[in-house]
Amino acid sequence: MTDTPFVHEIRVTWGDCDPAQIAYTARLPWFALDAINAWWEEHFDGEGWFQMEIDRNMGTPFVNLSMDFSSPVTPRHRLMCETYPTRLGEKSITFGMKAYQNNVLCFTGSFTCVFTQADVFKSMPAPDRIRKVVEPLIRDA
Repeated sequence: MTDTPFVHEIRVTWGDCDPAQIAYTARLPWFALDAINAWWEEHFDGEGWFQMEIDRNMGTPFVNLSMDFSSPVTPRHRLMCETYPTRLGEKSITFGMKAYQNNVLCFTGSFTCVFTQADVFKSMPAPDRIRKVVEPLIRDA
């Protein structure tokens, strides 16, 4: 297990914002999912959701998203998304996230996916190759 947290940097742009001059609320889950995909890529040799689905016939559709907002996200600073697994069940994985701008916490989140055999969209146990990498990285939310 590494002590260095995985942090994915998001460049928030003017186009991500609404008339209130802050990131449009619907963009915040998109930023979080982008960070989770980057986490997969970092830990599985560049394989993100696309490669898992197409090359390995494994899907990971979401069954729960939960986010708590504490400070507005703006284009003023990079959004730093600290991303980590918090649980690996028999057929699911949950990721935690803490997202900061300029060292100010903007939101926290919990995101749960189930593992599926992609071509038939049927749940399946977490593959051993996933379990081997994820289990040592699990931490509290």
